[in-house]
Amino acid sequence: MWGPSIVAFGRHHYVHETGRSGDTVAIGFSVRKQALVLYGVSHDGQQEENVELAARLGPHSTGKGCLYIKKLSDVDLEILTVMVKNAYKHRANA
Repeated sequence: MWGPSIVAFGRHHYVHETGRSGDTVAIGFSVRKQALVLYGVSHDGQQEENVELAARLGPHSTGKGCLYIKKLSDVDLEILTVMVKNAYKHRANA
């Protein structure tokens, strides 16, 4: 668990251009009232393959590093699985 409501896998250390650094989840998810939130899966410019996959995923929206899905049954689960694996591989090894 990462905080009270995020199920997390792995740890990702980041360093901003300003020099600020910290740790966050490699990938994680949380069920919110409005949507299922997947942390670290969204295409953040460093996961080129996920940018292409997101176009075929189905209805979703993105935020800073987050992927929001209103209904899991509306998205292609095979594509989502590949996106999660890509993100974990990228972020857990960064």
